[in-house]
Amino acid sequence: QVQLVESGGGLVQPGGSLRLSCAASGSIFSINAMGWYRQAPGKEREMVAVITSRGSTGYADSVKGRFTISRDSAKNTAYLQMSSLEPEDTAVYYCRGWGAGDYWGQGTQVTVSS
Repeated sequence: QVQLVESGGGLVQPGGSLRLSCAASGSIFSINAMGWYRQAPGKEREMVAVITSRGSTGYADSVKGRFTISRDSAKNTAYLQMSSLEPEDTAVYYCRGWGAGDYWGQGTQVTVSS
């Protein structure tokens, strides 16, 4: 089993920045890739950014150039650096790790509002 714990969410003004963290524990050897997803009220969960064990990354078009995903293997932690935040980025952000299994964190709320 793998446990994923997100942190770093909060309230930020438009144009501001936040960094989310996702700490993995347990059978982390079973994780090949990690990603961040988000779900806004009344909307489906969507992929935001993903990173493979080799460091390849992918982003949703809506966040390209504003968000950066990274991974510190020594700390078993993935990060999502978010800049130039917009009200449309308001959502619960979830960390996902997958490989031999498929694991999700409990989510962290990000609210972008003045």
